[in-house]
Amino acid sequence: MTVVTDAAGLDLNQFLRPGDNIVMGQACGEPTTLVEALIAQGRDIGDLSAFIATSFSGLFTPPSAESFALSSMGAIGALRSMTKVGKLGVIPAHVSQIGPMIAQGLIGCDVAFVQVSPADSEGNHSFGLIADHVRAVVDKARVVIAEVNDQIPYTFGELLPGVRIDCAVHVSRSPVEVAPARISETDEAIARHAAAYIGDGAVIQTGVGAVPDAILRLLHDRKDLGVHSGMLGDGLVELVEAGVVTNARKAIDTGVSINGALIGTRKLYDFAHRNAAVRMCATTYTHDAAVLASLERLVTINSALEVDLTGQVNAEQSGPAYMGGTGGQVDFVRAGARSPGGHSIIALPATAKDGVISRIVPTLSGPVTTARSDVDLIVTEFGAAELKGQSLAERTRRLIAIAHPDFREALDRAAHTIQQRGF
Repeated sequence: MTVVTDAAGLDLNQFLRPGDNIVMGQACGEPTTLVEALIAQGRDIGDLSAFIATSFSGLFTPPSAESFALSSMGAIGALRSMTKVGKLGVIPAHVSQIGPMIAQGLIGCDVAFVQVSPADSEGNHSFGLIADHVRAVVDKARVVIAEVNDQIPYTFGELLPGVRIDCAVHVSRSPVEVAPARISETDEAIARHAAAYIGDGAVIQTGVGAVPDAILRLLHDRKDLGVHSGMLGDGLVELVEAGVVTNARKAIDTGVSINGALIGTRKLYDFAHRNAAVRMCATTYTHDAAVLASLERLVTINSALEVDLTGQVNAEQSGPAYMGGTGGQVDFVRAGARSPGGHSIIALPATAKDGVISRIVPTLSGPVTTARSDVDLIVTEFGAAELKGQSLAERTRRLIAIAHPDFREALDRAAHTIQQRGF
């Protein structure tokens, strides 16, 4: 193993070859020191490609990424700036598919860039803030370059043996943080409708953002909630400290919150450090259909850009602007909708652009992320539309009822044909 104690002395030419494909840890597990080195040195190596699932660091910009080709599963976080100028290759894929696609070579992985905690007494490093597909990346890569950061929490779950590291770059710097979003009155109204479907003993899956945070704030009177999610934010800490999240009623992983990514602030990271009640797992577990099928009362919460009158969900593209990604939505929508006593919630504001555009629409302006046959509940600030088991005609009526009143008359006209012929 090559050990670099001063990041300024890292020479990627020793490890990378022209034409290499690099896969990086994502979200708050992004190895920012290694990314900065790639930006500075990539041009000299030449013909490099890099894949990162999401990024919140702000390091990737059209000028900074000129020396390599960047791809992702979507324009999530700061990557949206890259799509605006056509500099991001978007690979449509469910989160559960990323690891297997890396293992199969469909997403090239010659070099792994990962961020890890200092080693434990047995020489193993924790992946800290991200688990998802990093194990698949390390297993596939010819070269593993690890940013060993003493400010990364040691979390239980996925570990990296020190002997698997080819180059360890020791740093001490704050990891990427994502501050809680500001919660608006609209977010609170959406949350009130959604929270009504989360009862005692429910197992929740949620993302991060204003609506998920608003929902979590309304759950403090619940008992024995469980967690099985692809990502978690600071809201988890408050629910655990309040005694609301206990995971006591889960049929599997009793007493443990299962998660794939910690996306939040130092408050969350300190909470997770050596906390045996939090386990970081690969997507082969967090998003696995068989695992999810064993969870009763699973309530999944996801978002959308728009929903059409039959229940088709677009969470990726608004007209010419690519703004999101497939993510883990479909994996969890199907699981929540099929869980005994559970639900799948798609939550979104009824309008966009300060009320100028309806997000309940006759026809989607972008791709179908989640098929109407998988959809269960659509929630806006005007209510919840229960769609599972309903005819197409009835779906139009229920969705119009939760659209903004300013758009209901036009939507009624658009729905006329479906209501008349039944499809």
